[in-house]
Amino acid sequence: MLEHVPGWLGRALRGARAGHAKLAVARLGDEDLLGAGGFSLTSPAFADGEELDPMFTADEEDACAPPLAWTDPPAGTEGLVLLVEDPDAPGAEPFVHLLGWGMEPEAGEILEGEDPPVVGRNSLELDAWLAPDPPAGHGPHDYVFQLFALDIPMELAPGSDRDAILDEMEGQILAVAVLTGTYSREG
Repeated sequence: MLEHVPGWLGRALRGARAGHAKLAVARLGDEDLLGAGGFSLTSPAFADGEELDPMFTADEEDACAPPLAWTDPPAGTEGLVLLVEDPDAPGAEPFVHLLGWGMEPEAGEILEGEDPPVVGRNSLELDAWLAPDPPAGHGPHDYVFQLFALDIPMELAPGSDRDAILDEMEGQILAVAVLTGTYSREG
């Protein structure tokens, strides 16, 4: 099943599984775009591949989105798009937890609990952070934070969905940075 995950993405993600082939980065990215120009995404709340604190999940009543920080995108960047997906959720498409854009095309951050300036629809059709809520006993789910640097400004209306965003980004990506958090519940 891993033959459907591009080799470059499998090397970039820890423990890549077949579902990772559904990610936006697998569809629109390539080896040359991943981390191009040193573009990277981090969080002070978790390291790449580490478990998310329950405060960022549905296990907390007042769950919020984790903080994120990124380095300068490549020259020519006009827009940034953040997409957080769970490729382990059952279904033909990954489960979208956050879709946002409108951040300045430079090094920046989103603080804990803060939304991007413009927010699209998650998989429950809400314009907000959708806290991870994996089924008990389902094993660890990956929550893949993907930050795309585009050569165009993203001008879609708030509330746009994943399909509209991916269509708009096609052929416009200069770089992508990826950060993965995990979460599971005991059965």
